[in-house]
Amino acid sequence: MQLHPITGAIGAEITGIDLKQPISADLAEALRQALDSHLLLVIRDQFLDVPQHRALAQVFGRPAVNPYGPGPAEHPEMTSVIKEASERTGVFGGGWHTDLSFIETPPNGSVLAAIEVPPYGGDTLWANQRAAWEALPETLKELLDGRDAVHVGKPYGIKWAPPVEEQAMKGSTKRGDPEADKERFHPAVLTHPVTGNRSLYLNPTYTMRLDGMNEEDSRPILKLLFEHSTLPEFCCRLRWTAGAVAIWDNYSTQHYAINDYHGFRREMRRTTFQSRPISEWRGEAAPSTTRTAA
Repeated sequence: MQLHPITGAIGAEITGIDLKQPISADLAEALRQALDSHLLLVIRDQFLDVPQHRALAQVFGRPAVNPYGPGPAEHPEMTSVIKEASERTGVFGGGWHTDLSFIETPPNGSVLAAIEVPPYGGDTLWANQRAAWEALPETLKELLDGRDAVHVGKPYGIKWAPPVEEQAMKGSTKRGDPEADKERFHPAVLTHPVTGNRSLYLNPTYTMRLDGMNEEDSRPILKLLFEHSTLPEFCCRLRWTAGAVAIWDNYSTQHYAINDYHGFRREMRRTTFQSRPISEWRGEAAPSTTRTAA
C-alpha cells in the first residue's frame, strides 16, 4: 500500500491494494491510520459491488442507513446518488456541508463509490476542518471553545424546504419531515477521543446559529467562519473516474459536490459509517450550560 498526498492540507490517493479481495486486519488498521492522518482517502479502479462496498465501510465503523435517503430494501444503507443527463438544477450534496450534521448522531464518515461519471465535471471538493481550527485567531477560538452550534435539516424539513424544482433526487429522498426542523446541538469544536485532534464542526447548509445567541447575532460570526473554513489552502478537489472510491472523516471535513456536468449522467453509491458517537467528541471543554431556543 502506497500513499500519495493530494494536497498539502488534505487527502491521499492509495495505490497497491485491491479492495475486491478480503481486507486483512493489517490492511484495515493501515487504512484507519491513513484516514486519521489525511482525512480523505481515494482508491481508483476498484469497481466494488455492494458486499465489497459494505466490507470496506465496516473497516471504519458500522454502516448506517441515511434516514433521508435510504437505499433499496435489500441494502438500505447504500444510497444511490444519481443525477440524470436531463436534470440541470438540484445536485445532491451541492453546497459546503458535513453529512447529516442535523441529526442526533451524525455519521463519523462516508464511503462513496463512482459507478458512472461524466466525461468532465462532477468533481467533489473537501476542506480540512482541523486546519481551519488551527488557523483561527485566538479570539474566535475562545468564542467557540465549549460552545454548541445549532443544526437544522433545512432541505428535508417543512419550515425551510427549498422549492421543488431545486430539490435533488426528488424520487429518492424524504422531504417534509418535521423532525428535520428540530434544532440539534453539537459542539462547534470537536476533539478526537483518541488522538486529541481538534476540528471545527460548522457548515453553511445546516448550521443556523451559535448556542446562547440568536440567528441575527450569529449571522456575521458564522459568515466569517464559513468563509474561513473553506479557504483554498485547506481544500482539495477530486476528479472522479469510474471505479474510484473515496473515504472521508465526516467530523473533520466539509465537502461540496459541483454541479457542472449538464447533459451527462452521474451515478454514485454511498454509505456512511458510525464508530464513535459525537457525544464522545466534546473533549476537555465543557459544553454550553445554557441552551437557547431560536
